[in-house]
Amino acid sequence: MSQLANNPMRKFLKRMGYVFVIIIVLVALGSCAILNMSDFGKLPAGERLARIEQSPNYRDGHFQNLSETPDLTPTGSQFSLFYNYFFPNVEDLTPANPLPVVQTKLDTLPDNTWVWLGHSSYLMHIEGKKLLIDPVFHSASPFSFMVKPFDYEYTYSEKDMPQRIDLLVLTHDHWDHLDYKTMKALKDSVQQVVCPLGVGSHLEYWGFAPEKITELDWQDITRVEEMTLTCLPARHFSGRGLRRAKTLWASYMLQVGGRTIFIGGDSGYDTHFAQIGKQFPSIDLALVENGQYSENWRYIHTLPKYLPQVMQDLGAKTYFAGHNSKFKLAQHPWYEPLETVAKIAQEHREYHIITPKIGEVVYLDKEQTFTHWWRESH
Repeated sequence: MSQLANNPMRKFLKRMGYVFVIIIVLVALGSCAILNMSDFGKLPAGERLARIEQSPNYRDGHFQNLSETPDLTPTGSQFSLFYNYFFPNVEDLTPANPLPVVQTKLDTLPDNTWVWLGHSSYLMHIEGKKLLIDPVFHSASPFSFMVKPFDYEYTYSEKDMPQRIDLLVLTHDHWDHLDYKTMKALKDSVQQVVCPLGVGSHLEYWGFAPEKITELDWQDITRVEEMTLTCLPARHFSGRGLRRAKTLWASYMLQVGGRTIFIGGDSGYDTHFAQIGKQFPSIDLALVENGQYSENWRYIHTLPKYLPQVMQDLGAKTYFAGHNSKFKLAQHPWYEPLETVAKIAQEHREYHIITPKIGEVVYLDKEQTFTHWWRESH
């Protein structure tokens, strides 16, 4: 009797086992298909990987920061990050109304000026040369529905960019700094690219000519016409898929026409800021990070409490704090980073901090007055 009873149960369990295996196979195939999307780029291999393996910053199969740097604090977890992203308990993560934007004809941008395009994207026109930094005009994710840009009164896109971009500068390969669709659209306009070690692998995979790409390690120096770029450390990580730190992340010092400009990329606070300030004692403009932070990410993003110290360490004449006002990537009100810099400017008169709107022309050699524009939007 028990044998008869067990036979149907065994059949049921056997069928369920098959179903479970099929589900696992389908999930694996789906994951492989997603990770093989062109958007994810391509990891370094061959001669590129051989060069990477010679870097003093590449150890145990991946790039490493100058200081021990966990991705999360000991109290953080990937589960809590995902949960808080989809079920936030913070108000005003996104603007209630379209953000104000100055619509500027970028192809005729005056010489020795620059504009902020939101988040960490900038266009500069210096000494007749046009530089584009970390342009992202679409989602900061492989899936457009997940990390969409905020609504703007005017949305800049690839169509607004100059027909000729003399130099494209990339700080690392995260989705909010390196956008597949943007790269494909601008590929033919870009004359030269400077990027950290390994990032060129993505670009070549997306159709950039190898001879256009210059990959740098920390402290490497390259010259593109009249422009000199020094690749410098940052405290962060990299990766577009499941494997992290296979390409380098960086900041830069741009020297052109007697000016010195710091391009900060993404970075948690560390001693490298003071080292950079000593290495370059006369920085005219520093583009630093301020936004998409979390206590759980304190090692890889600049927390507001460390921003004044970053400014003191760099010793620049003028500061602009980006990495905000475009994407919801962290659990803080969208305007909080902007209020932070307004407070720092009030409490530390020694720091010249500017707050242009997206698209507003900023002159390198002219005094300007900027408003607290974000207060009109919340």
